[in-house]
Amino acid sequence: MQVVVDLNRCQGYAQCVFLVPEVFELHGEEALMYTPRVPDGQRERVLRAAVACPVRAILVGEPAGAE
Repeated sequence: MQVVVDLNRCQGYAQCVFLVPEVFELHGEEALMYTPRVPDGQRERVLRAAVACPVRAILVGEPAGAE
């Protein structure tokens, strides 16, 4: 699974950081950093983070070419 965050849309509410700190990290007050490749065992938590994002800035899916 792969995650992409639309950083132009992200407003720094940090719901994703609270739900999956292994993938999302807030630097300063609004600078979101994230790991594009979701670690094993974090799939469900990342999906919950995408749903919890108030501005729907988190997109999840399979990498191109994945079967």
